[in-house]
Formats: sequence, structure tokens, C-alpha cells
Amino acid sequence: MTLSDSDVAIIGMACRFPGADSVDRFWDVLSEGRETLTRYTDEELLAAGVPAARLADPRYVKAAQTIPGTDLFDSELFQFTHDEAEILDPQHRVFLECALEALERAGYDPERTDAPIGVYAGAGMNTYLLHNLGERYRAASSVDHYRLMLANDKDFLATRVSYKLNLTGPSISVNTACSTSLVAVHTACLALLGGECDMALVGAVHLNPPGQGYQYQEGMIFSPDGHCRAFDADARGTVIGSGAGAVVLKRLKEALADGDWIHAVIKGSAINNDGSAKTGYTAPSISGQAAVIADAQDVADVDPQTIGYVEAHGTGTPLGDPIEVAALTEAFRDGTDRTGYCALGSVKTNIGHLDTAAGMAGLIKTALMLEHRTLVPSLHFTEPNPDIDFAAGPFFVNTEKTEWQSETGPLRAGVSSFGIGGTNAHVILQEGPARDQAPHENRPELLVLSARSEDALGQAAAALARHLRAHPGLDPAAVAQTLGLGRGAHTHRLALVAGSTRSAAMALALGDEERIRRGVTGREPSAPVLVLTGNGTDPADAAELYASVPAYRDAADACAAALGRPGEAEALLAEDGAVAACCHEYALATVLTAWGVAPAGLAATGTGLATAAALAEALPLTDALALARGTAPHRVVPPRLPVVSPRTGRWMTEDEGRDPAVWTGPADATASLDALLDGTGRHAVRLTPPDGGPGGLTHLLTLAADQWVLGADLDFAAVHTGRDIRRVPLPTHRFERRRHWVEPGGHGARTEAAPAGDRLIARFDPADPQHNVELIRDYLTEAIGKVLGGRHLAVADTNLFDLGLDSLVLIEVVAKLGEELGFEVPAASFVEFPTIRSFVDNLAELMGLAPGTPPGGDGTAPAPRTSRRAQRAAARHTGQA
Repeated sequence: MTLSDSDVAIIGMACRFPGADSVDRFWDVLSEGRETLTRYTDEELLAAGVPAARLADPRYVKAAQTIPGTDLFDSELFQFTHDEAEILDPQHRVFLECALEALERAGYDPERTDAPIGVYAGAGMNTYLLHNLGERYRAASSVDHYRLMLANDKDFLATRVSYKLNLTGPSISVNTACSTSLVAVHTACLALLGGECDMALVGAVHLNPPGQGYQYQEGMIFSPDGHCRAFDADARGTVIGSGAGAVVLKRLKEALADGDWIHAVIKGSAINNDGSAKTGYTAPSISGQAAVIADAQDVADVDPQTIGYVEAHGTGTPLGDPIEVAALTEAFRDGTDRTGYCALGSVKTNIGHLDTAAGMAGLIKTALMLEHRTLVPSLHFTEPNPDIDFAAGPFFVNTEKTEWQSETGPLRAGVSSFGIGGTNAHVILQEGPARDQAPHENRPELLVLSARSEDALGQAAAALARHLRAHPGLDPAAVAQTLGLGRGAHTHRLALVAGSTRSAAMALALGDEERIRRGVTGREPSAPVLVLTGNGTDPADAAELYASVPAYRDAADACAAALGRPGEAEALLAEDGAVAACCHEYALATVLTAWGVAPAGLAATGTGLATAAALAEALPLTDALALARGTAPHRVVPPRLPVVSPRTGRWMTEDEGRDPAVWTGPADATASLDALLDGTGRHAVRLTPPDGGPGGLTHLLTLAADQWVLGADLDFAAVHTGRDIRRVPLPTHRFERRRHWVEPGGHGARTEAAPAGDRLIARFDPADPQHNVELIRDYLTEAIGKVLGGRHLAVADTNLFDLGLDSLVLIEVVAKLGEELGFEVPAASFVEFPTIRSFVDNLAELMGLAPGTPPGGDGTAPAPRTSRRAQRAAARHTGQA
């Protein structure tokens, strides 16, 4: 297969479409030829707020193409407060989750890659702001107006994704109505080829108000019965649906070099506009559509007769369908006179018209067909529209699931998307290069999973087990690499060392506690104290480690060189005795350190002291190996790591560390280690495997697994150093969603300021300043608790910015507090005093409520201030600063 420098790979895909909350389920919908229309009962529609009179209208279609759960969102994962999540456009919420899924499906964690990742995305019309937040917007303060704008405007979709996922490439919101998705793809491809980013996250989202049908009107785009019959004689329109989709793009040659999973290849794309040469602003144009298709084929440098399928815009309207086929025929006729060879279809017959996300649905569908080498049926086609002459053109509507074959080379397809207003887009796709068979490595692998709760971790483990059982041919190394490199690390963790996907699936499904490591990380990272015994290892285990772990090999080679035996490390490790044992333990500890297990200390017994001296840099490696052989050192420097003294059983002092005799004593520094570490946050890690336990690579990976579940920040790139990295699509993050929703009407409207007699200041007791301070603290705790989603979350001594609050929220809270107190509360005080307690203490001082500072005469004005800080604040208020 010929590759071009301009080829772009699709390496990750995610979606939430009607009837399909994942790419795999979307493929099920397509390959089974299912329509995902939801029919509503009158009771459901009445409950959703549809007037009874409208339900009685025979033109009202009680159906929709919808996705469930648009009121639910994993706000904590993306660090939104409850209040922020509640006012955030649900389209932004759904797309954020979809974006993370797409990156995880591609096998990339943004925190673990230096590559600049761009975002190109668009959203549909925000009906949530209109229907649910309208009253709040009308009554909002200027700060609340600003917050609502930030949470709901289309302009902030792409940049919000970039901010929340820490993506540093260009971040551009794209909006061209129905063609938004493919225009975003085209724009992203140009950015990739121009070097503006190394990866691009591209997608779109559109959500209708949930639980409602629509009004059919003759001549409009809406179908009278909810079905889209693209290209059929009975076609009378489509149904607008809800959904979101995202893909991750990368330059093809780099995707191949990086071991990415390539779903399909974008060979070329083009966009244009119809201009005014058509019957109206919303009307389509044959010449505009034909030109963009021909341009995309030219850019891709492909012959039309090598294209075996076109995913059409296909809205199923009596006028639009004939125009689209005529434009396609005109574009294809420049390259071929063949007839009836190119399949035609429209995903809108399955899931409806997703507006801004329509092109993304078509792109993902087509990429899946190329990947599976299967054509799926376009639904509801029985007799062609009489205004379409299929017999004279290259196209036929594909109505059956069939194997996709090509006699002209790799499978190719076109995807069209045409927007209201005339912006047209067309993309040429090609099947991905054949995947090389992974080299057979009969070796154990470290698989890791994490989540933010024990329940979610259990769900993740079950999902991975199901996936591995369903795909027994997956390369275990690729699974391990994808999980390690392509997922963020959360507090609840699970790790497993397995030699095959079958073995891993069984252990996960059964919850094998002997093999599975579990842990919950705390605020402090793992603090391991390495225990060195000076015991050797089986020569076969040492040989396995030397052959398979570059860091172990390098350390062993360094030991051999220090002994004057360069190139003899393998022979050295196979020997009996203290020196070989020292080399093995030194190499093992060096590997763990290189992998990110940072020792918090060392404890040793016997000749393990020599290894400790080398690791702590108390002795050069040459002298440490001599010590293992029995030669006492002449000079020792204080160790760079804490080391347990074999004399005292306590941590060595600096003077002890300088004493050569301390490093040669026969005493056991590990005898009372557990008592020494108890309550310190440190824990012992014994490098020698337990009696009867596996050694070699399995033991090393198990040591790493033990530390990872305790919070070690393992460097998985280092773990897999020296191996070809391969990534495979795997189950993604288990979202822990909760409801964030404002019902239509007056809910969430900002109330007017309370009358003076009802304000907080009216409850002050001039004789009890401490009571007044408590009133302020209680008010502030309640106000911030409402923003966070519960008073219990407003902890008095926790930094509010760490809780997810931003300055705009705090400015609004402070403004309301100022109204309650009749006092100008400095809005910027939260920057200097970012906890509730410190903020209130400072405010109490400013108001003269602090102990020893008398309040003002009427209880509302600040009293004389005695502290320098209070004086500076007073000077600022009076303009004297």
C-alpha cells in the first residue's frame, strides 16, 4: 500500500449516538441494520412539558432520536463544582466525556505525552440556556451573566476541552451548521500537515431538549413518521437527533512509527461554499457539492473508480436527495464511465440527523466499515426516488450487510456533509495499512487499572475482563502498554501480572486475590524502604532479567565493568556467592528506581549492606563490590539515602555513615524494621521473593505492582523501554455521573437582595463579636456549600481553589455577602486568604469584629483597626494607599 506524507490516520474514536453509547455498540447498530428511534407515550411527553393541545395535533410526531442521561455528568472527574456543572451546557458536558474516551481509545494520556494536541470541535444550538436557564439569565448579576456566558457559549467548547484535559495544541471551535464535523476534520488535517500540532482531537455534539417529539410541516426537513428514507421514493425528510462523536488524528507515518491502532486513513479533504448561485440560503447546490467532492478527490490523488462507497449527507428529502446524487455523479464522471459499482448509504436512516455531529457519525461509520471490510445496510430503501437516475450513474443504494471487496487496490470511501448556509465538506478515506503481527514474547506483563472509587474500579476490571475474553488474540504487551501509557492514574488502583490475555481475563473476572494487587493512594506518595538481604537468585531468573529489562542489563554491565570483567555480566550473575548476589540486588533496585519507585530508605542485613552502600552512594560501586567480597573500605561518605544502622536498628546519623566499621558489622538491620517504620508512612519492600514464589521478571513486575497500588508514580515508558510500543482500543474510564440539571421555569433565578431588616447584619449582637463572626462563617459555609453541591463539602480549612472553585464564583459569593453585611467585602481577599476560616478571620478584623477590636457604633461600619494589615485595608478603602 502506497503511503503519502499527507496521509492522516484515525487512531481513536468515541461516540454517544442514539442506541449506542460506544463505538463497539454503534457498530452493532450498523451491522445489524437497526433503527434507534424512540417512541414516546402521551404520559411521557406530558411529563416532559409538551402541551396537551400539541399532542392532539395529528402532525405532532411522538418520536425522537435521542441519547439518555444528558442531565448526568461526571463533574468531579473534570473538577467542576456542582453549581458550575449545573449551569454548563449539557453539550459541553457530553463532549468532554467523549473527548476523554477518544484519547483513551487511542491509548494516550495527555499528562504522559509531550506532543501538542489540538482541539477542533463544534456544538449545536444551546437549548438548555433557552429553556432551562432563561429565567436565571434574565435576573442574573453581571458576574452571573459572565459565568453563564462562559458556561454556555459555543466559543468555549474547544478551549474548555483543552483546559480540562491539558491539551496544548491549537484550540478552535468550528461551526458551519450540519457540516461542522467534517469541516473540523479538514481544518485539523491542515493543522497536522502544517506542523501546528502532533495530534488532533476532532468532533462535535448536538443535543435536543430531552423527552420531546417534533411538529411535522409539509416542505420542511422533518419526516412525518420519524423515519429517514434516504434516496427512496417515499422519502419525506429526516428526524433531528442528539449525539456526540470524536476522533483522534495523527500523521500516518508517525502513527505507524508509534505503534498506534489505525482505524482508517484520511487521504484528502476539501471544503467550499455554494455562494449565492442557488434558489435560497438554505437550498443545496449541485455545482457546489460536485466541486467539493472533485476537489477532495484531487487532493487525495485518487481515481473515482477506486472509491467503493460514499457515505452521503442523505437527509431523505424529496429535493435534497436528487441534488446530492446528481452532484456525486458529476464529480465521479470526470474519472470514470462505470455504472452501478459504488455503494451509497446514509447513517441518518439509523440514527437520524445529528446536526453539527452528523458528519462525525458518517465518518465513524465509514471508518468502521473500512476496518471491518464490511458494507452495512442503508435502511428504509425499497424503490428509488423517481428523480434519481441510478441506472445511468456509478451508484447503488446498499441495503444488505455484505463483505466489502475491491479489485482496484485498497478499500476507499468518500464521506459528505453539507451545511445549511452552503458550507460543503467531503473527505476521502482509505483502509489502514495491514497490521504487523506482534512479535511473540512469552513473558509476563504488568496490567494496571484505576478509578476514583472502589465501585468504579470493579466495573473497570469487569469491563476489561469481558473485552479480553472477547478478543483473545490481543497482544498482551500492547494491552499492558495501553493501560500504562494511555490512562490517567486515580486513587483506587488495581494491578495484575499475567502472561497472557486469557490468564488476565480469568484473574480479573474471578477477582483472584492472590494475583491481584489493590490499594488506595493517599495524599503522600508511596515511601518504600528497600530491604537488601544479600541473597542471590536463580541463574535462570537473572538471565531472564538481563535479557528482557534494559535497566537491569545496564546495572549488571556496570557491576561487571567495576570488577574488571567488562562484557561478562551474564557469567557473573550465574555465579554463586556474595558478589553475584550483590550485583543482582543492585540491578534490581536500580530498575525499580528507574521505573519511578523512589526509595525512601534502605535496610540491609549481611552482605546486603554492600548493596545499600552502593545504592546510597556511600561507596563507589567498585568499593561496594569489594565490600561484598569481604574487603573493608577505608573511607565512606555519608549516604545520600536514609539507611538503617545495623548497630542501633535506627536511621544512621551522619557520623555513623562516615564510619567504615558500621558497614562491615554482622548485625541485622532488618530485625526491628517494622517497629521502626510503624506510623511513619514508610513501608518495607523486600527485594528477595518469598519462599516458593516466582522470581525473575514476574517478581520484578510484582514489586512494581505493589508500589503502584500504594501510590508510586510509575514511569511506564521506562517499564517498557527497549520494546516496540503498540496500542490497542480497550475499555475506557468508568464515569461516575450524577445529576446536574435546572428544570425549565424559574429555578435557579437569582433572588433580589433581602430587605435591610432581614439581612445577616440585622442578626448581629453588638455585645458578642464572636457570635457575629460565627454568623459570617456559617453564612459563607452555607453559600459555598451550595456551589459545591453540599454544605459538608465546604471544609473550613481546605483551600477553596483546590475544591474546584474559581475566582468568578468567589466574587459572586463575596458580593452577596457584602449585601448581607452592608459592608464592602474585598473580593480579592480569597486570593490571600483562600480558606473559609482565614477569609472570615480577615474579614472580622476588617469589620472590627476580631477579639480586642470594638465594633463600629451602629454595627454596620468598620471600627478602628489596630493591625497593620487592617490599616492598609482601611487606607485602600479611603483612597490613601
